Amino acid sequence: MITPSRRLDFTEIPVLDIEPLLAGENGQECIEMLRAACSEVGFFYIKNHQVPTSLISDLKYAAGEFFCASTDEKMALVISPQIQGYLPLGYRSYEGEKRAGTSHQEGFWIGHDRPTSAEYPLDGPNQWPEHCVPLKGTMLRYFAEVECLADALLRGFALALDLEEDQLLKYFNKPLSRLKVNHYPPQRSPVREDNLGVVPHTDSGGFTILWQDEIGGLEVQNKNGEWVGAPPVADTFVINIGNIME
Repeated sequence: MITPSRRLDFTEIPVLDIEPLLAGENGQECIEMLRAACSEVGFFYIKNHQVPTSLISDLKYAAGEFFCASTDEKMALVISPQIQGYLPLGYRSYEGEKRAGTSHQEGFWIGHDRPTSAEYPLDGPNQWPEHCVPLKGTMLRYFAEVECLADALLRGFALALDLEEDQLLKYFNKPLSRLKVNHYPPQRSPVREDNLGVVPHTDSGGFTILWQDEIGGLEVQNKNGEWVGAPPVADTFVINIGNIME
């Protein structure tokens, strides 16, 4: 059995107003809050991110249409070695040597559509469904929006580290960013510890920009090893500092 998470008020995970960053300003208060959130928590919400609400709604609708398709239609786009395509339900995940479990989710990944090469083996073509035409345009528009947001955050991270504001951007000049939409089918409660929506893990990249719907379910682990609920907050994203940035 899984022990219940200690559900704390969402204000215990900081909420940052990043409007100054997007305006190109070096607001000291924003940078100080960013430094504290990254060094003390590792997770934070951002508001005033300027990603259109209508675009988020369009993507949610298109993703829902995709996941309602038949298994055969989705498996025709099964994920490639470059991590682009459909990830089937029931993926077996390994986190370290001792922790493993089945993630009760299915997903669809895209990245930058570039030719695979010896220098960039994770580059490759995206796969797109014929049964859900709107998904392509919507995902690409959303991808472009959040990459602009990511650049602003990188600028903020650099300033929070007392670096030149473009210092980190230099290392992301050809990013291997991925965009993934997830579907978590309903489960009976309680669930087994080895059959979660997503098994406990850390994100391997620089950082994750996560939008969650009103259902919620996200939990983060604090320094005491306690699982803390990160409930949905309207018009925000959750930012998760990944292994590379850490």
